[in-house]
Amino acid sequence: MTEGLQEALEGFRRHLRAERDVSPHTLRAYEGDLRDLCRYAVDVGVEGPAGLDVNVLRAWLAQQHAEGRSRATLARRTAAVRTFTAYLHRRGLIEKDPGQLLGTPKRHRDLPNVLGQDEAARLLDQMDVEGPLGLRDLAVLEVLYGTGVRVSELCGLDVDDIDVERGTARVLGKGNKERTVPVGEPATRAVGDWLRAGRPAIATEHSGPALFLGARGGRLHPTSARRIVHARIAEVGEVPDVSPHGLRHSAATHLLEGGADLRSVQEILGHASLQTTQIYTHVSPERLRQVHRQAHPRGAE
Repeated sequence: MTEGLQEALEGFRRHLRAERDVSPHTLRAYEGDLRDLCRYAVDVGVEGPAGLDVNVLRAWLAQQHAEGRSRATLARRTAAVRTFTAYLHRRGLIEKDPGQLLGTPKRHRDLPNVLGQDEAARLLDQMDVEGPLGLRDLAVLEVLYGTGVRVSELCGLDVDDIDVERGTARVLGKGNKERTVPVGEPATRAVGDWLRAGRPAIATEHSGPALFLGARGGRLHPTSARRIVHARIAEVGEVPDVSPHGLRHSAATHLLEGGADLRSVQEILGHASLQTTQIYTHVSPERLRQVHRQAHPRGAE
């Protein structure tokens, strides 16, 4: 990679960390995407940022498509390029921003597996909750399903974020946006049991305020939370294997089936756009038939 491109990448990385406050995951993804772009650019004779014109960008993306990259990957790489060229333009390193001329591939969203309401009840009612870790695991699954929070949001919860009396949780979501979500009685009861009889047995002087702890007393990591969900589902049996994201989607689906409106589900899930909620959630045919019978003039005779 040329010195000019290397310096541009380093400056962009500092910009993302200091000014955009992006997550470590996004930072790694963008950096990997743009290093790949710069290697391609050097191969076709580009020596510095000024050579990153729209033809080079489109040719690189076309190569990615030819190599079989998914639509989700192409969409992310296009977003990375557009953010990078916008930064270069603001810094005066390129005269025009070629990223504005790039289209954004439409992402294909695969809906995760979801549990039926009876399957969710079977999972949570039949779990082995013996010992501190059993109490923790039940609380983890109850909160994931009962609130619809993301697994990263769950692991970021502190003890004081759960208001057992009010039945609410204070959640820090994407972009450091805080929201308050309702927590049902089973989840608050499970959290209360964990705090009373489970967490004190695992906590150490280094546990800090974290609500959920790993076996060694540190804050529970999302990877560990995912393992807990899969393991507990396997133990119960006769329940489809889903991830924490599947529990989140199950919660949203069951809210809609119970009559919740999309705006309310949007607020609970922490989506910035209602369009995201519409894609993310789906309404069962039975729910659609019920709404039709109740609301349409010719829905029922």
